[in-house]
Amino acid sequence: MRSLLLRLYGAFTTMARPLVRRKLRRRAVAEPGYAVAVEERFGHYDESAQGTGWCWIHAVSLGEARAAGILIAELRRQMPGIPILLTNGTATGREEGAKLLEPGDLQVWQPWDSPEAVARFLDRFRPRIGVLMETEVWPEMTAACAERRIPLVLANARLNEKSLAGAERLAWLARPAYSSLAAVWAQTEADSHRLVSLGAKVSGIFGNLKFDATPDARQLAAAAKLRTQLPRPVIVFASSRDGEEQQLLDVLKRFGALAPVPPEREGVQSIVKRVHDVQWMIVPRHPQRFDEVAALIESNGFAVARRSAAGAPTESEIWLGDSLGEMALYYGLADVALLGGSFEPLGGQNLIEAAACGCPVIMGPSTFNFAEAAELSLAAGASMRVPDMEHAVTAALKLVEKTERREAMAQAALAFASSNRGAAERTATALLAIAENAAVTEVASPPPEERAEPSLD
Repeated sequence: MRSLLLRLYGAFTTMARPLVRRKLRRRAVAEPGYAVAVEERFGHYDESAQGTGWCWIHAVSLGEARAAGILIAELRRQMPGIPILLTNGTATGREEGAKLLEPGDLQVWQPWDSPEAVARFLDRFRPRIGVLMETEVWPEMTAACAERRIPLVLANARLNEKSLAGAERLAWLARPAYSSLAAVWAQTEADSHRLVSLGAKVSGIFGNLKFDATPDARQLAAAAKLRTQLPRPVIVFASSRDGEEQQLLDVLKRFGALAPVPPEREGVQSIVKRVHDVQWMIVPRHPQRFDEVAALIESNGFAVARRSAAGAPTESEIWLGDSLGEMALYYGLADVALLGGSFEPLGGQNLIEAAACGCPVIMGPSTFNFAEAAELSLAAGASMRVPDMEHAVTAALKLVEKTERREAMAQAALAFASSNRGAAERTATALLAIAENAAVTEVASPPPEERAEPSLD
């Protein structure tokens, strides 16, 4: 029987549905994808959206969808034809997830975590197993899956100290949710300890799925070709977040990058000349900010060239990476990358893709979202840590000048990425074993509603 607290939570999420709809309408103004198939979020589906025996994978946003893509590819290698039901929570996650589908697969929105929406979702699709990617653990969904004996697992699991503190404040919800999971496969030992402290049954420490990603060879080839059109080295600010672009622009202005160095100073290797002799590129993390960042660059006195307009930038322009799904191209273009999310207290973005492309990384002080990967890359010599943006710009400029050191870091990055692979195979093997066992149990033991009640005669 459900606890009173969980029933109260269910009542709250049910009453909050109008607020969820209003939030979706607001977000759809900037990102039209949020206006697509809204009723799916509340458990109402087209008649064509049905089936049973699904391997259901939930990847809330862009990063999780990319990790899910790696896992799905390995699942298909081990079990060709496995039917995939993919759910997402954000517009970018859904767009990325759509690229992963094959005939027979299905994609719908993640149901809002109210009892009614979750029940309709599970009634309609009856998944054989559910896979939550990385961090997404919802109390109603975990409880409903446990009641229906649907094994629900957490793959590529991570939990930083900040998230742990938040979960402990809501322990009455978090602990039952984590303890209801059939298995948890953590990225790191530190993640494992934190997850266990919330009651999770950690069955293995498998590493990070993103190490198993292979950079798009076509994008890397396109980057190599485009580099021949660029007369200057490229420094990319990758996956930048709100507030960080202004930090970079402030440093560039302070170092005098707004205009070419006067001829009389051409012989002086000053910081001004070094800044001007680099092609700067900003790639915002979120696509809804592309126009905002373009306007920000111009309001700071710089000219801007947009990647979506094709072609190479002129000497006086900052390049804006305003395209989705081209990070391998951007890292392939870059001599050095500054790590977005690490110069504000946001925990940093994933640096594994940069490493797989052989791109040296300079990160700021905040990397708690990928703490172990950051420390491993530092130890491998694939990255550097600096205290702030000014030090980052200075360090990047020095790397651009020191070819041997930069090439050594690039090789270290490739070795670092290669040596940490294997999570996809380990995760898929464990997942399929649980799914097979669930299938055997389902045949041997009918669901509760089909069992005969004991006779009183």
